[in-house]
Amino acid sequence: MNEVIVNLHMHTRYSDGSGIHKDIVQAAFKAGVDAVIVTDHNIVVDGFEGYYKNQNKRLLMLIGEEVHDQDRDPQKNHLLVFGANRELATLADEPQALIDAVNQSGGICFLAHPDDPAAPLFKEVDISWVDWSVKNYTGIELWNALSELKTVVPTKLHAAFHAFFPMFVASRPIPATMQRWDDLLSKGGRVVAIGGSDAHALRMHMGPLSKIIFPYEFHFRTVNTHVFTSKPLTGETNTDKQMIYEALREGRCFIGYDLPAATRGFRFSAQGKEKNVVMGEEISAKGGVTLQARLPQMASEIKLFKDGILIQSIKNHQSLTHITNDTGVYRIEVFRNYLGKKRGWIYSNPIYIR
Repeated sequence: MNEVIVNLHMHTRYSDGSGIHKDIVQAAFKAGVDAVIVTDHNIVVDGFEGYYKNQNKRLLMLIGEEVHDQDRDPQKNHLLVFGANRELATLADEPQALIDAVNQSGGICFLAHPDDPAAPLFKEVDISWVDWSVKNYTGIELWNALSELKTVVPTKLHAAFHAFFPMFVASRPIPATMQRWDDLLSKGGRVVAIGGSDAHALRMHMGPLSKIIFPYEFHFRTVNTHVFTSKPLTGETNTDKQMIYEALREGRCFIGYDLPAATRGFRFSAQGKEKNVVMGEEISAKGGVTLQARLPQMASEIKLFKDGILIQSIKNHQSLTHITNDTGVYRIEVFRNYLGKKRGWIYSNPIYIR
């Protein structure tokens, strides 16, 4: 398996971001990610998808879309759409019809910021996902960096502090979203979790102060989705796009908070009697299964969950091993101390023992 660091969910001047695609490319090169997926609101922006080069480095830019019903007040039910290769914003008023159209077009889709609270200080309303009758979506955006920001700015003083010191914002996915993901998995569904930066490079004004909070480059150093493709990227846009989207579709990925320390190199696998599998895959419980998580560096704590319930925890280690013959949905959470606080570092997608 080949690991590709993808930063996804971001906006340009074509919707409500402050930058252009060139700014994103420059920031991505500086941050060291391998690919970005631009998702402007209700518009597929043509002409920018492809590889960009900077000396001996290359970056793959893909173009998706964040679709929501602009006539709805407030504008809830945002959907991230990748690989549909057509404009689908006209279907935004019917979330299930929109999801069905994405699937019919061969694309994948994720419920964006499922829990996105109001931020009265900035006159931002709650834009959470509310239509939970929908089905057949690929997954959910488990960790949205901008949604988390809204949870830590109750006053202007808090807002000013985090505008100048954004590295103190990120802690972990919103707990309600984590619980909802576990609930969905417990019902037998395959729901892929991704992490999105929701980068806007917003310019904020507070009296005489003006500053771009969460610049693109900073975002690209924080919450990323690490994807495992079947083989190394080739440098050919369509081939590599399909490999990345297929890995996302299958859940061969994990969410890494790369600011405290690089998460590249994390692995979560299972060895059974007849085969070995990785995140997003199924394995038979017959004969017993050995689950193993390996980290690139030591963590303050590694947690193993089965069907949303903590079953093993180990502190100050670089690996975790668990042997079982119990069926269930198994996933890993890893924590690391950073800036005086225990913060979420890695969130795996599940391995399904059937």
